[in-house]
Amino acid sequence: MTKTATHNARLNALHTAIHARRDDLISLTQNLIRIPTLNPPGALYREICDYLDRRLRASGFQTELVRAHGTPGDSEKYPRWNIVARYESGPGDCVHFNSHIDVVEVGHGWTHDPFGGALVDGKIYGRGACDMKGGLAASIIAAEAFIETFPDFEGAIEISGTADEESGGYGGVAYLAEKGFFSPARVQHVIIPEPLNKDRVCLGHRGGWWAEIETFGEIAHGSMPFLGDCAVRHMGAVLSKFETDLFPAMAQRRTDMPVVPEGARSSTMNINSIHGGQAEQDADFTGLPAHCVPDSCRIVIDRRFLVEEALDDVRSEVTGILDGLKSERPSFEYALRELNYVLPSMTDRDAPVAQTVAAEIAAVMGKEAEFVASPGTYDQKHIDRIGKLKNCVAYGPGILELAHKPDEYVGVDDMLESAEVMARSLVKLLV
Repeated sequence: MTKTATHNARLNALHTAIHARRDDLISLTQNLIRIPTLNPPGALYREICDYLDRRLRASGFQTELVRAHGTPGDSEKYPRWNIVARYESGPGDCVHFNSHIDVVEVGHGWTHDPFGGALVDGKIYGRGACDMKGGLAASIIAAEAFIETFPDFEGAIEISGTADEESGGYGGVAYLAEKGFFSPARVQHVIIPEPLNKDRVCLGHRGGWWAEIETFGEIAHGSMPFLGDCAVRHMGAVLSKFETDLFPAMAQRRTDMPVVPEGARSSTMNINSIHGGQAEQDADFTGLPAHCVPDSCRIVIDRRFLVEEALDDVRSEVTGILDGLKSERPSFEYALRELNYVLPSMTDRDAPVAQTVAAEIAAVMGKEAEFVASPGTYDQKHIDRIGKLKNCVAYGPGILELAHKPDEYVGVDDMLESAEVMARSLVKLLV
């Protein structure tokens, strides 16, 4: 048998090994979903890390559990635990699969138990099924099938489950990157199984700027509002300026990044929350509100910006509107508090891991891979800027538009195909 024929036979064996694990993939995904790792507050991180620890040690991985002491949200009640598992087989490159273990709040509108992991018509339902416990499970199956089929590979495979991606990743990948876990001397290729659709290679993401804006007034009796100053009305003026000036200007901007979906090719801003006046009472409160003019109103803004925009310009565009209102509106006063920012990140489409994953998508699915960028940020930002590792892409099963939605699901066949792409990428990079 020729060398090429032998290699093709082993690829066929790899395909068989992955599909033979279908039931295992289903149960693994369900078990991960059934651990409700809600963030906030950051619940059950240790429990899911312990589960992954048992699974990966049984497959021959050396594991390390790392608590991100002192990071935002870390406490004795909600410690920020991460797991890093490594399987080494001689000298060579290391391919690292990084998945976050946290999930967002459930929200309303579910017809399936959000933590039940129900399998219905080839889909597994649950919060985090798509974003991104299905991707984590697929990467584990891919690595295990690869190790079984190509035991003579040279190099290392790492799998990590990390905390807090949904709230910035500072208790997860950022902390690990600071500790050297993503240094180019240790890891050469990173695949993040985020749900960007199984036939896409995601090269990076837009930037983000988050801030709280507060307008001030003067409290007075609600029957005599002329004796006070309504902070909510001042905030109404802010929102009106955003509608007439800022939102139309952002809509006109377009990026050369291949951001999906189409609406995210422009700059965007979301008003995350608004609150003015009296504090909301407990759900069982049956009284009536007092009659007061509100002396404070706060909003949180979520501004997503393009690689072509500078962060200072993003900030000054908002403060310019606020300062303009201060000059034209009597008694208008405001405070702005920056909450966080993330710069855009972009891997070159000719990077080794990007070209490898794209080639294996074509081999498995018979179609050319689409190179895209994400509308939202994910942990590539920390691998890029803290770890100084550029050879990183996101690739995994799941439909992007299902993330954070009710009745979130991941398709079993999509996970199997993605697992085969991941496993074949290991062959290309390590054999």
